Amino acid sequence: MKVRRVVTGQDARGKAVFVSDESVDPITLSQFPGLEFHRLWGADATPDLPTSGTPLQSRYFPPAGGFRFIVFTLPPESTARPADIDAAAALQELTEKLPGMAEVMEPDHPGMHTTNTVDFGVLLSGEIWLELDDGAEVHLKEGDTVIQNGTRHAWHNRGGKPAVVVGGIIGATRRG
Repeated sequence: MKVRRVVTGQDARGKAVFVSDESVDPITLSQFPGLEFHRLWGADATPDLPTSGTPLQSRYFPPAGGFRFIVFTLPPESTARPADIDAAAALQELTEKLPGMAEVMEPDHPGMHTTNTVDFGVLLSGEIWLELDDGAEVHLKEGDTVIQNGTRHAWHNRGGKPAVVVGGIIGATRRG
């Protein structure tokens, strides 16, 4: 899926202008068909205004004070995956395409991860299950929202079609 991104900013005189209007291709991973990540916007620190409209982000998850605007698509768990998954190649591809993602993932519990962020999500389409510690789950449907406060979690799509989530991620400081 392509996502249209329209960005505004200010010119040298302070006038509001459209900086860009473009289609953003998803980041995909060859070992996980149907999984898509759109990194639409972000910065690693609080931005100053006025701004030229240029995003400043490095890693997938922001540091404290940073933020991200994303869309991700999770295919149904029934989606066929390559029979001969090369774990080393998959890890390398993940590290290159989504810097910082592999560092938070738990190898012994696929999909489970913990980040130092507060995440806001809206399920645009499909259905998805949010798993927390000890297998506690909630089933989310189209239009449902979730606020993820730096807790250990995983996403599962047990439905029959892709689940599309739009989200904001804000970097936080963990104090314990």
